Amino acid sequence: MDVGDLLAALGISRAELDHVVATDDKRRFAYDPTGTRIRASQGHSHPVALGYEPLEPPAELFHGTVDRFLPSILAEGLRPGNRHAVHLSTDVATARTVGGRRGRPVVLRVDAAAMAADGVEFTRSANGVWLVAAVPPRYLTVVGQEGIASSGMPT
Repeated sequence: MDVGDLLAALGISRAELDHVVATDDKRRFAYDPTGTRIRASQGHSHPVALGYEPLEPPAELFHGTVDRFLPSILAEGLRPGNRHAVHLSTDVATARTVGGRRGRPVVLRVDAAAMAADGVEFTRSANGVWLVAAVPPRYLTVVGQEGIASSGMPT
């Protein structure tokens, strides 16, 4: 979106918008290189071409969710739902924080190396979140969840 149009619609100054962009804890917004356009870093629910180049992911990535979704995730994998893509983090702590926003957190380890070797494309957003279209269940294991074996299946 054009920054000038956004400022006019919101009735705020450029300094106020710069403050929001700079201080947002999740770095949700990013300016283009010219500073004249702004967008959501991950695109979320709006179908937009984010322009991120495919990248080789780290060997493993992590996804935080809540325990009530675990059975369906283990059966069907991770899907973007209302988002543009599945969001993955590089560390367990971030995934646990994300999962804890809506209930008891569960952290899933994603075998990103195997997915990439199988031809799955990964990108990384401007705020460092890894993005992928979906994660089939065969690439998932549960991290530190009582009653869950390392295979990701209930014991």
